[in-house]
Amino acid sequence: MQIYLPVAEISVSWLMLLALGGGVGLLSGMFGVGGGFLMTPLLIFIGVPPAIAVGSEAAQIVGASVSGVLAHWRRGNVDTRMGGVLLVGGLVGSTLGVQLFKFLRNVGQVDLIISLAYVIILGLIGTLMLIEAANALRRAQKTGTARRGKLHQHIWLHGLPMKMRFPKSKLYISAMLPFAVGAGVGVLAALMGVGGGFILVPAMIYLLGMPTSVVVGTSLFQVIFVTSNVTFLQAYQNQTVDLVLAVLLLIGGVVGAQLGARIGQRLRGEQLRGLMALMVLGVALKLAFDLVVVPDDLYSMGEQGRH
Repeated sequence: MQIYLPVAEISVSWLMLLALGGGVGLLSGMFGVGGGFLMTPLLIFIGVPPAIAVGSEAAQIVGASVSGVLAHWRRGNVDTRMGGVLLVGGLVGSTLGVQLFKFLRNVGQVDLIISLAYVIILGLIGTLMLIEAANALRRAQKTGTARRGKLHQHIWLHGLPMKMRFPKSKLYISAMLPFAVGAGVGVLAALMGVGGGFILVPAMIYLLGMPTSVVVGTSLFQVIFVTSNVTFLQAYQNQTVDLVLAVLLLIGGVVGAQLGARIGQRLRGEQLRGLMALMVLGVALKLAFDLVVVPDDLYSMGEQGRH
């Protein structure tokens, strides 16, 4: 059955949208990501304009993340102090990111920038995560334990001013570092229609040195508020939020996130990182292919570029 999306101005199957929301919600609960890095490209693949996909997916991420956080909160896997510092940075970054999105849209370059940002960032992060996860799995096979090497050793960034204790994560580092990480993720959340978890999760593990057990829940905690800010600003300033689309994705996402949180608890940290890396690389490769493939209708591409 088809349903008309008034802002996107296309008709799509509502069952397909529910399934997409459920699938991405499942990944959200498993990996601590908002799921936008998968959902936004998928929406673009089925014909939703990139700007509408970005704005609407931010609204869906909020609901899926709330559902996922509740599941992890009950298991005690949320570092609220770390999440709070990340959140302050995320709110600052997402507010600036929406302004940048508006500028790029006015000059007619937002669609290209969104696609290029996905290809570059997802390709880099996915490759690094896959290499690390593969090394961890090899160590586990040899020694019986999957130690992450030097990930918990302090680096010079940890010694910056304004140091704070994060008991849940067993860290004593500068608050400036998670603030900067949150701000960077906030900018990407606004530009790419993502919760930023696909960048936040690796940064929390490899840069901040947090244990994998609390990374997923803490990431989702921060994602809730950043994407709420993005959704409001995108709807108010850019009018790119299709509520019909967002609600259908949200219904599927909430259910999927609860199931994903249960599955994630049964997998080891290196397994989670490896699976996430493969998904990130898969999306990057598909988007890269779409950027270089010759379109079927060259004239329509030319017309689009002149607007």
